Amino acid sequence: MKRGYVILDHPADMGIEAYGKNLKEAFEEAAIALNSIILDLTTVEPIQHRKIEIKASDYEHLLVKWLSEILYLYDGDNFVCCEFDIEDLNPNFLKAEVKGEIFNNQKHQTKLDVKAVTYHQILVCENSERGLVRVFLDI
Repeated sequence: MKRGYVILDHPADMGIEAYGKNLKEAFEEAAIALNSIILDLTTVEPIQHRKIEIKASDYEHLLVKWLSEILYLYDGDNFVCCEFDIEDLNPNFLKAEVKGEIFNNQKHQTKLDVKAVTYHQILVCENSERGLVRVFLDI
């Protein structure tokens, strides 16, 4: 099963549909997609890492909290991520390591400002062939 993501057009927001052979890969691809909307990922090097642990009530809540944490690293800590490794994922818990570096406006070219991750038309599903997630962002 191929991994990847598609950016979805929406009248007021922007959506992400990400997929992989399982939900771990789909969540990782969603994080890559989020950051590719914010900046040019080819300029980011994986020279530092951060650990992330999130608890939630279900996969949908976990997806929003996961992407919101990635967004917080960028907005709050000036840390831009380029690699994502989810070590543990179940309906109520996510543990991951993200790699990247401190944002440098001379090095990193920004694209769009993402304000928030929303629950609008959220989708998280997995079958024997693939994992798929869909989420919309407030731009």
